[in-house]
Amino acid sequence: MNSAVPFRVMQVDDLDAVTQIESTIYSHPWTRGNFSDSLKSRHEAWVLTEKEVIIGYALMMMVLDEAHLLNIALAKAYQKQGLGRLILNFMIDRARHLNALNMFLEVRVSNKAALTLYDSVGFVEMSIRKGYYPARKGREDAALMGLVI
Repeated sequence: MNSAVPFRVMQVDDLDAVTQIESTIYSHPWTRGNFSDSLKSRHEAWVLTEKEVIIGYALMMMVLDEAHLLNIALAKAYQKQGLGRLILNFMIDRARHLNALNMFLEVRVSNKAALTLYDSVGFVEMSIRKGYYPARKGREDAALMGLVI
């Protein structure tokens, strides 16, 4: 990919492609309704495209001066190429643009790749949310992470 990677605002028409990616990379994916609700709530919702094909996305909710990263994903074929970092940095820039002072997120404690990525851009673990995520057998803890913007 070149440096002019196109991001654009997510639209309702994008939900088929977004939910397709979501269902192939997460054990407990968001539903189309989850994405639709986020769009209706006017959350920051962006897609990353290559040749007009959606390859990744991120959604963020603003609460006063806090940005909450709700979901970030990249199609499996595009992972491990630095594009996840590109999406994350784009969302951090969006949060800055919206005058956020901090960004927060939850991540499965088993998701070592995501934890490494978040740590590398300055997120710090603030606490553990016990049993936050559904898992194949019971529940899984989430690391609550924060970044001063």
